[in-house]
Amino acid sequence: MTDELKYDSIAGLVAAAKAAGEPISALVLRQQARQLEKTEAEVFAQMRDTYAVMAACIGPGCEEDLRSASGLSGGDAFKMRRAVESGKNLTGGVLGGALYRALAVSELNAAMGRVVAAPTAGSCGILPAAVLTMQQERGCTERDCVMALFTASAVGMVITANASVAGAQGGCQAECGSAAAMAAAAIVELAGGSPRQAAGAVAIALKNILGLVCDPVAGLVEIPCIKRNASGVAGAFVAAELALAGIESAIPADEVIVAMKKVGDAMSPALKETAEGGLAATPTARRLYEQVFGRPADGAGCTGCGGCGGL
Repeated sequence: MTDELKYDSIAGLVAAAKAAGEPISALVLRQQARQLEKTEAEVFAQMRDTYAVMAACIGPGCEEDLRSASGLSGGDAFKMRRAVESGKNLTGGVLGGALYRALAVSELNAAMGRVVAAPTAGSCGILPAAVLTMQQERGCTERDCVMALFTASAVGMVITANASVAGAQGGCQAECGSAAAMAAAAIVELAGGSPRQAAGAVAIALKNILGLVCDPVAGLVEIPCIKRNASGVAGAFVAAELALAGIESAIPADEVIVAMKKVGDAMSPALKETAEGGLAATPTARRLYEQVFGRPADGAGCTGCGGCGGL
């Protein structure tokens, strides 16, 4: 392939992959190597290091006594993992495993044990949980999982170019929605699906989370963000399952991304990471704010938690 790969549309990625007869990840790896003036092996090694960081979050993130500095989160990944490993959860090892891994990465992030942005801190557990679960529960190789991260990255770059991945700009649909879309594409590729099916999964994942507001309690990426990571990875598996079954989205992925931007633009500022609306404005949330900061929640806003990815 001689033409430079562009990240302006999902349809463009699919067309390029179809023309080359390769998965999206192979094209992205090649293009990134050229752009960075490195060998493909060097770029792959960098992504493998990133994947290793994600994997290293699961153990400490599942510790029973893990708590964030605010005291608002921690210990839920332990509970979910215990339920899965004892065979008491309803959805088996794949979805149950994805849930506890998403919680583990998110809770460790909130405890400042390891900060992972995938694509943001607020949505950090979704993509790692999806890919790690495919390796641990479905037997995918580490190499394939690392390659799937290149596909996920390409989806994230398209979303960034046409909308946003920042909660402060587009609401949680932009954070957890984008992460779920990225994860869905990665899952499809790992399951042997086509680039077209990956695009369908992106569309379905985003549609299913469209309009989700960003309303962090006390301005921290903990409540409700951590549990939204669990629902986000569940949504990614749902989208991938549907796409792999041959179910197509009536609305193409690129149009869904544009719709997400328009919804975000129309969203009230109180619902975009200001901690002034939604769950953050409930009586319990205000009490928790005062518990954490020692002052009333009136006028509470962004606390610089980094959930927007610094955007």
